[in-house]
Amino acid sequence: MKSKPDDRRDNVEKIQYNIDKTIQNYNLAEEMIEKTDDEKTKNSLEEKNERRLDALSGMRAEIKDESLDKQRGYK
Repeated sequence: MKSKPDDRRDNVEKIQYNIDKTIQNYNLAEEMIEKTDDEKTKNSLEEKNERRLDALSGMRAEIKDESLDKQRGYK
């Protein structure tokens, strides 16, 4: 069985989708933090949002690299 060649043509779009969803989840969590009185829930959501910010930073760097590679024709 032959392995499929690496098809990176839609990587930028996939990464952008993940960035958009992560931002959406971050904002929803922020709304929940404002509404809840449960400290355990607040702490959990705040920790998740910290991880989301870290992930966003990595995804933004990755999308920049993928975009440059796409412009160069993936050479």
